[in-house]
Amino acid sequence: MSSAAWTYTANTTASRTGGGILEDTQASDARRLGHFRQILLWPLQLMPLREGSQIHRHWAWLEEARPDNPWREVDDEFTDDPAGFQQRHYSEFVTFLPHVQRFLYGEGRTRGGAPGESPIRVFRRRDVARVRCTYPGDALAPAEFDIAHIDLYFFFDLDIAVLNVELHGDDISLDCAQETLFRLGRAYPTYWESNGDPGHCLKRTEWLDADGRVLATSDDEQRHAFLQHVSRYRAPRVAAHWDFLLQPLVPHHSDRSGPLRYRQLEYHRMPVMAYAAVDGDPRDLDASDFVRLGLITASGPPGRMPVRVPDFEQRFCYDRFWVPQAGGTPGSRYMGCGESFVLVGSARVPYFYTPGGSLLEEFRHQYFLLFLIPHMHKAALLMMSDRLVYALKRLDIQDPETIKRFKREIRQLREIFLRFTHRYWFHRVSDQIQARDLYRKTAEFLATEELYEEVRQRVQDMAEYLEEDTGRRQANTVLRLTVVTAFGLIGTTVTGYFGMNILELDGLSPVARTLYFLVIFAGMTWLTFYTVMKSKGLSDFLDALSDERVSIGRKLGALLGVWRRPRG
Repeated sequence: MSSAAWTYTANTTASRTGGGILEDTQASDARRLGHFRQILLWPLQLMPLREGSQIHRHWAWLEEARPDNPWREVDDEFTDDPAGFQQRHYSEFVTFLPHVQRFLYGEGRTRGGAPGESPIRVFRRRDVARVRCTYPGDALAPAEFDIAHIDLYFFFDLDIAVLNVELHGDDISLDCAQETLFRLGRAYPTYWESNGDPGHCLKRTEWLDADGRVLATSDDEQRHAFLQHVSRYRAPRVAAHWDFLLQPLVPHHSDRSGPLRYRQLEYHRMPVMAYAAVDGDPRDLDASDFVRLGLITASGPPGRMPVRVPDFEQRFCYDRFWVPQAGGTPGSRYMGCGESFVLVGSARVPYFYTPGGSLLEEFRHQYFLLFLIPHMHKAALLMMSDRLVYALKRLDIQDPETIKRFKREIRQLREIFLRFTHRYWFHRVSDQIQARDLYRKTAEFLATEELYEEVRQRVQDMAEYLEEDTGRRQANTVLRLTVVTAFGLIGTTVTGYFGMNILELDGLSPVARTLYFLVIFAGMTWLTFYTVMKSKGLSDFLDALSDERVSIGRKLGALLGVWRRPRG
C-alpha cells in the first residue's frame, strides 16, 4: 500500500478513536465482513497397516459402510456427462499444467482405453452442520458458523492424510473473524492461563448437527489430561473435538484400538485459508488489521501492530490486483506466510463477492488446490524423514535380523521416494502468472525445496551406505574363499601327486567304504569351516608372507597370530 493510503488509514482511525466526537461510517463498515470463510488443513501421518508392505490403502477401510464410519467417498465432480460439467470446473481444470491435471483429476478416456484414476481419494462426513465458537473474555459473544464440508484427503502410495474443514458466516465483525482464524485451528493448547483458559485456543468449540444438537465439545481446559498424556506417551494429546472429527481414525500414541492410526507431523497450529469480503472499502482497514489477517494473529485495536514487520507488504502481500489509491474499486489483496493464505476484498464488488460465483469460487477451488499441493509435499517429506529416523531407531548393529530389516526398510523408502518424485513432486503447477506466483510464494515460505533436498540426501546417504556395506561384505567373502582355496591347494596338490586313491579300498565292504567316506567328509568339512573361521588371520599371514620386506620372525609371528584371541 502507498504511503498516502497509509496516511489516509491513520486519519480515519483517529476519527474513530479521538474522543468519540466524530464517527467515520466508512471505517465502521470496513470493520464488518459481509462474508467470511475459513478453510483449515491438517496434514497427518498414517501408520503402516502391515509390516513390510510398501503401499497401504488406508482409505479402503472407510469405503465400507459401518455404524462407526461416518465417512463416504466423494464422487468425482468432473463427470463424464457434459450437461453436468460446469464452467467453474473448466476454469479450475485449465489453471494447471497437464502433468498436474493428471495428478488432480486423473486421465480421461482415450481411444480404445479406459480412463485413469487420480491418485487422490476424498472422503466426506455430513453429520456436522455447524460449529459454535465461544471466545475467551467478554468482548465477543459466541458465534456460530455453517460447515460447508469436512473432507479427508488420501494420496496413493503416501502414508499421509489431510483433514479439510471449511466453514463460513455472513455479517460478522472483523474482530470475530480474526479471533476465529487465530484460535479455532489448534490441535491442542500449548499452555493455560491463570484462570484455567487454554492459551491461544477458543474457550469452547462445539460441533453441531443440522438440528442444533451438540455432537462433540472441546476439552482444552482439562490441563491435567494433557499433562498426563505427554508424561505417559511423550506425544501431545489431540483435543476431544478434533479427535471426534477424525474418528474412526485413532491417535497412534494411545491405548485405543483401531485399524487406522495417525500421528502429528507438524506444529499444533493448522494451516489456514481465509476469505474476507469487507462490507465497506477494504482500503479503510488499518495497517495493523492487514498484518493480523495476513499473519493470523489475535484481534486488537486498530493502530496497534501485533508484531513489528517492517517489510510486510514486500514479503507477505501479493498486490498485483490491489488498488491502494482512493476512488474506484479497491481490487483484491492476497496475503500469505506459507501457513496462511488470505484474500481480502469488498463485498460490494460483484466480481469479488457473488454467492455461488465470482472470486469466491476460485478461492474455494483453484486457490485451495494451490495451497493444498505444497502442504501435501511438506507432509509427505516429513513422513519419509520420520520413517528414516524410525528405521534407524530399530537398528541394532549386533543383531543380524535388525540389520536385514534395516536394509529392507531403507530400500523400500528409496523406492517410495523415487515414486513420490515422479508422481507428486512439482516445481511448476501453472503457467498463469497469478497461480504460478502464489504457488511459488507458498512453497518458498514452507521451504519445501530445501526439505526435499534434505530428505533426498538422507535417502541417498543411506542407499550409498548399504551399497558400500554390501560391497564390503562381498569383498570379505571373496577374500575368505581365496584364503580357503589357497590352503586347500596344498592338500589338492599332495593328493594329486600320490593319485586319487591313496588308500586301497577295493577290498572293503560297502559298510566300511561308507564309514571311510563319512569320516573323510566330516574331517574335510571341519577343516574347511575352521579355515573360514581363521581366514582373517590367515589372510594377514599371507600378506606378511608375500611381503619381502617382512622378516622371517615377523612372518612366523603373523602365523602364530592366527590363533591369538583378539583384544577387547
